[in-house]
Amino acid sequence: MKTLGSQIIVKALQDEGVKFLFGIPGTHNIELYDALADAEELIPVLVTDEQSASFMADGAARAGGEMACINLVPSAGLTHAMSGIAECYLDQIPLLILSSGIRRDSEKSYQLHHVEQGEIARPVCKKVFLPRTHAEIYPTLRKACQLARQAPTGPVMVEIPAELYLFSGEANFEFLPKNQITPLAQNNLDLIISTLNSSRSVAIYAGLGVVEAHEELIKLADKLDAIVFTTISGKGVFPENHSRWGWMTMGNAAPPEIRSLEKSFDCLLAVGCRFAEVATGSYGFLPPANLIHIDADAEVFNKNYQATITWTSPALPALQALLASPLLKSRPPNTEKLSRLAEAHQEIRTQQRERPPQDNQVTPFRLIDNLQEIFGNDAIFVTDSGNGTFMAMELLRLPKPRSFLGPIDYSCMGYSVPAAIGAKMACPDRPVVGLHGDGAFLMTGMELLTAATNGIGVVSCILHDGELSQIAQFQKTSFNRTVLTTLSPFNFESFAQAVGIDYLAIANDHQIGEQLKKAHQTSERGKPVLVEVTIDYSEKTFFTKGVVKTNFLRFPWKDRLRLAGRLIKRKLTV
Repeated sequence: MKTLGSQIIVKALQDEGVKFLFGIPGTHNIELYDALADAEELIPVLVTDEQSASFMADGAARAGGEMACINLVPSAGLTHAMSGIAECYLDQIPLLILSSGIRRDSEKSYQLHHVEQGEIARPVCKKVFLPRTHAEIYPTLRKACQLARQAPTGPVMVEIPAELYLFSGEANFEFLPKNQITPLAQNNLDLIISTLNSSRSVAIYAGLGVVEAHEELIKLADKLDAIVFTTISGKGVFPENHSRWGWMTMGNAAPPEIRSLEKSFDCLLAVGCRFAEVATGSYGFLPPANLIHIDADAEVFNKNYQATITWTSPALPALQALLASPLLKSRPPNTEKLSRLAEAHQEIRTQQRERPPQDNQVTPFRLIDNLQEIFGNDAIFVTDSGNGTFMAMELLRLPKPRSFLGPIDYSCMGYSVPAAIGAKMACPDRPVVGLHGDGAFLMTGMELLTAATNGIGVVSCILHDGELSQIAQFQKTSFNRTVLTTLSPFNFESFAQAVGIDYLAIANDHQIGEQLKKAHQTSERGKPVLVEVTIDYSEKTFFTKGVVKTNFLRFPWKDRLRLAGRLIKRKLTV
């Protein structure tokens, strides 16, 4: 029986359990949207811009743990979406890119939207597929979804030529999923166990790759008497109210109270991470002598830090194998070490809590503290590229995974508004709070119209300070002045009125509790709300100070003196 390509696609997506498709209809894929109108269990979402579509799909996948799809017109839709696709690629988030294509059955040149979009997408995709017949559509889409979810996860693109939508053809609905289980190398396991057993003091460094093994991570930390650090994107994979939780980074980007503990470790077990620039505070830490690195992607080993032992494996089977081995010794708790860690966290919290409030600004600690108290342990926090990410990661204390979303390795501004909407759609029973820098909000804030149209109760907190604060801080530190980081004035209340959502303002610490409670109540009714927070960024984060220190000390002495001299001269003359 002959079938339209659009109907084949719908069946493939349903069989793969894909729920959300974010995008904008175009001339090449109107047949697909017509089919989606009658499709059960598939939810097409109209966005204002395809960049936002890719960020929404990212947010849905990170928060809900299930891959989403972006549905694009040829080339123009793809180039708009490339920022979010690249974010998924570098942060290893599964994503199906379903792009319509030009007619491949035509000999005509200069067709609408025609560039070779596969060549554009290939550098930021695990694979690009181009089925040529109706019979290839179903197995290709199933294979693409499987590949996107397979560790290391990431985006996969399928281009569907327009003629496969327009005409019917013979479909092939046969597909046998491949066994994705890779046998574990026993020799690596034995060597890792031997190294762990002979180490004096073990630390664990866990990335987002551990998200499906967070329970095993807790058990392993207890067995090894280890302190657990995470990457920034991995924040929450280990409960941050646990007595063994260390910090989100290691080295110079961590507080001094935490850094002092790192000297005692002679073994670091790194799992599901890549030692990327942001996660390491610009490579600002030195691993101990014994570095054990476990990751699903063998390509990440020994890129930035030389490992003593590597093991190619997803986190879950690797940690299960370690825990199941009778050879791995259990260590009694080192109460002195845990006491020092608890004292370090208490000192850090005291410093944050005792910062004096300002009359006309909001203290970051009091904002985050109230957000967690009012929205509870189930809340998902979504940050953007910039100062807000590092502020939130250092102040939030998250008890479980999939609670912190941010654009980390690609660090693309504009992520947080659409990603928060995607997260709320994937997790409708969890509160979702966006923490948007005002500069980032200006890029994709219009997507709150999508939230209002669809009744998506996100809370969008604009961290308003009138500048691109992270870059402005770097400029002030390096040059004693800022250049083009001051934003033009913008009326956020008028914007909220224009897109039909509620608006609240928090101008100082005294208003935080009352206004956030109102925001929470509004969001629980399925209505998005915009909260303008006049944030005080005068205190640099540990991360920012650590990155500045690391990069300054990396310069040769001649350049250190030149930079320091210019800064001193400007401070004396300005």
